[in-house]
Amino acid sequence: MAQLNASLATLAFKSANLDARPATLTLTARFDAPVEKVWDLWADPRKLERWWGPPTYPAQVSEHNLQPGGRVTYSMTGPTGDRHHGYWEVVAVDPPRTLEVLDGFADSDGRPNADLPTMTMRVALTSRGARTRAVITSTFASIEAMQTVIDMGIEEGLRGAMEQMDALLIE
Repeated sequence: MAQLNASLATLAFKSANLDARPATLTLTARFDAPVEKVWDLWADPRKLERWWGPPTYPAQVSEHNLQPGGRVTYSMTGPTGDRHHGYWEVVAVDPPRTLEVLDGFADSDGRPNADLPTMTMRVALTSRGARTRAVITSTFASIEAMQTVIDMGIEEGLRGAMEQMDALLIE
């Protein structure tokens, strides 16, 4: 895990921290954009599609309701045509500052995949003048659940997603 932690910390203008107690992954990013523009990357499903997941796995959002009790469902298509499905169950939202969701994997119909772990993802955006600081904290039920997601390539996914967010913010 130390090796993964060291390599995640090399994200340009970003930092990440893995903590075994509790099982959390925290990503901190700074963007040269106002908080409302960064929030819009989460709130607009067409923009979310353009950055959520690695660049080689474009996302397609099929449901997008960022209200408490709402749901976001999506799929990502890999370079060989393989499809991966996920969902967020929205727990809390305070635009343009915070979002909390239960983040999980799904089957092709959007139903939760009980064989893969879920995590609670909290997004906190803080205005720093014309810049925004984003802290994204994912909390897992166990170290084993966190390790499963790490083994699935969360490092590459985070790296690619953050680079795509940067690109969208300068448009």
